[in-house]
Amino acid sequence: MPVPFFDIKRQISELKPELIQSVADCIDSGAFILGPKVSELETSISNYIGVKHSIAVASGTDALHLSLRALNINPGDEVITTPFTFVATAEAIAYCGARPVFADIEPYTFNLDPTKIVESISKKTKAIIVVHLYGQPCDMVNIPHICAKYNLNIVEDCAQSISSKLNQQMTGSFGACGCFSFFPTKNLGCFGDGGIITTNDPSLAEALRTLRGHGSRISYHYDVIGYNSRLDALQASLLLVRLKHLDNWTRLRRHNANLYHKHLKGLDQVLLPPEIPNGFHVFNQFTIRAQDRNGLFEYLKTKGVGSMVYYPLSLHLQKAFAYLGYKPGDFPESEKAQEEVLSLPIFPELKESEIEEVCQRIKEFYGQG
Repeated sequence: MPVPFFDIKRQISELKPELIQSVADCIDSGAFILGPKVSELETSISNYIGVKHSIAVASGTDALHLSLRALNINPGDEVITTPFTFVATAEAIAYCGARPVFADIEPYTFNLDPTKIVESISKKTKAIIVVHLYGQPCDMVNIPHICAKYNLNIVEDCAQSISSKLNQQMTGSFGACGCFSFFPTKNLGCFGDGGIITTNDPSLAEALRTLRGHGSRISYHYDVIGYNSRLDALQASLLLVRLKHLDNWTRLRRHNANLYHKHLKGLDQVLLPPEIPNGFHVFNQFTIRAQDRNGLFEYLKTKGVGSMVYYPLSLHLQKAFAYLGYKPGDFPESEKAQEEVLSLPIFPELKESEIEEVCQRIKEFYGQG
């Protein structure tokens, strides 16, 4: 039985009448750039995350870039982050002319190791970008203590973690800025690119609103060199419909994760993703560590089972970042993870029979089916 890695059509079909109505209402309003729907989304996200301000932008990448700009990250500065993440995390640092400085990850959460952060701090360090990878919250107990000691800002890359929590506090509310992506495959996605920045700092919120609109606070008066990074009202309208279903979709993702744990428990060749103490994992991806990962990936493909590798090459080994001077062996946990991780289907509409099929095929590959 074929099992898709991701099937957005199942979700859209259930909401199609409401989504079409939201688009029609937006068309009738005549407001397509920012406007009332974007403001409504910003208020809704602020209330959902538990922050005072949300600033909608054109993408998750822009959310990271504008956050660093608003925090006055400049050429010559250093920003610490993980090498085991999507490229946008480090791109945003480079866009500012600053230097990405990588620190290794924890082997089980795939998130930044606080002990490695301390080793990477220099006099040039101005901020840390934590990535709540796959929907698992970072250690937002120890990392803020480190940042307070060294007077560093925290930017949270929440592209995969909307709804995730630590000690009942939402990711996106711990740092100076929380940066979310609304890419269609995210737990809350739109029908194109989109993003939002959360903050409790009113001066940062004002700077971010200025930066997203060409550096202007008053029409045709420009205080700084800014960007064209405004969320479309159409995307905001769609997101407002989908936001109402986010908690249920999160519940279903967690249910599916529990099913994987049930069916793959005791399989020695596979390490299942844990949930950290007092954490709330939202499983944007259900990512295992697998022996002979490449062989398993190809076997599943032959059986019609979708899977993906996030990420096959750590950023410090990418050609684009060769100028940083890193070499193989510098971040052993990240390099080990890139050879072992495999993400399995986890989307909310996945059927239990499909999960059973995935697990059966994995067991077959390891000779236990």
